[in-house]
Amino acid sequence: MPQARIYIIDTHDRVRNGHPWVFGTQVSKEEGNYQPGDIVQVYDAKHRPLGQGYINPKSMIRVRLLTPHVQERVNSAFIEARIERAWQHRLRMGYTGSCRVVFGESDDLPGLVVDKFNEVLSVQFLTLGMERWKDVVIAALERFVKPTGIYLRNDVPIREKEGLPLEKGFAGKPFSTDLVIEDGDGVRMHVDVAGGQKTGHFLDQALNHTAIQRIARDRQVLDCFTHTGGFALHAAKGGAREVLGLDISEEAVRMATSNAELNGFEQCTFKPTNVFDFLTDADRTGKRWEVIILDPPAFAKSKGALENAYRGYKEINLRALKCIPAGGYLVTCSCSQHMSPELFRKMVAEAARDAGRRLREVYYGTQPPDHPILWGVPETHYLKCLMLEVR
Repeated sequence: MPQARIYIIDTHDRVRNGHPWVFGTQVSKEEGNYQPGDIVQVYDAKHRPLGQGYINPKSMIRVRLLTPHVQERVNSAFIEARIERAWQHRLRMGYTGSCRVVFGESDDLPGLVVDKFNEVLSVQFLTLGMERWKDVVIAALERFVKPTGIYLRNDVPIREKEGLPLEKGFAGKPFSTDLVIEDGDGVRMHVDVAGGQKTGHFLDQALNHTAIQRIARDRQVLDCFTHTGGFALHAAKGGAREVLGLDISEEAVRMATSNAELNGFEQCTFKPTNVFDFLTDADRTGKRWEVIILDPPAFAKSKGALENAYRGYKEINLRALKCIPAGGYLVTCSCSQHMSPELFRKMVAEAARDAGRRLREVYYGTQPPDHPILWGVPETHYLKCLMLEVR
């Protein structure tokens, strides 16, 4: 049966310039029959080819392109080749231990995330179109990466928008899902592949975690939104005099405490608390830290939430800046894809102005090479990390 054709209005040539998402509002005409998850050909309003991708009428993103070529055959061999290419990139970048093996759109496999923790893989199929290739993907991962086990973390809410159930479990033989990995520069961390956040652990801050050691030696450090203690542990590794980690989640605090014990970092203390309230009280009572780290969860989970998120980011940065003495450092991060690097810098600058502080940038980091940024797809450049000397 011939492939269905989708004709779209490509405002500002966004798709032609490399963005793989075709929204339902862009579709002007459809030709032929298809089932949700099928591969379709996409053309612009002038009938010029834009590529092929899988379609799902239930999703706001109607088509996710896999290739810009309408004549290329999208079959099992195609998917296998993409998996192999993704893994070869990680090997070229020097990754052999824990890393991200497949990063969705950045690896031309939209809807697929694969993380490697030691010798096991944690896999997420986020979309119907990628779910249709599940058996092929798993077989290719086993062939090229050669893991000792694979765990499926298909418990992500975005699957419901794709008409998919939330589920998780082993793909193949069971194994222990409680692991200990190295998170850059020899710091060891517990990872719960079955129950941890996302795929079990955040790997994207690895380079920024290591960079904190440059400014932490002999300093008193406050790590806000510490989660499982990534920044706090690396500050201790760098010789921090005292480290306090805060998180609203008691389970996260328990895990961070366990991670500190695992590494023998006795200068680390963790407590469950509301960071906003804590910093407000610290400013009122005159408490100060020479290094304050802000690594909050994504405040802006949609474009519609960006205005409120901007205010939230600014408020937390403002409160932190008031608790840092001259010569100290603010380390501030955002993992919201809707908060662009330019907007993030603007927000921090406004917070500094309102706090009456001047800032000198000493480091800017983003994702490591196993989370590559695909030009033309700004959503893949989601992580921002600034280290700023406060004056």
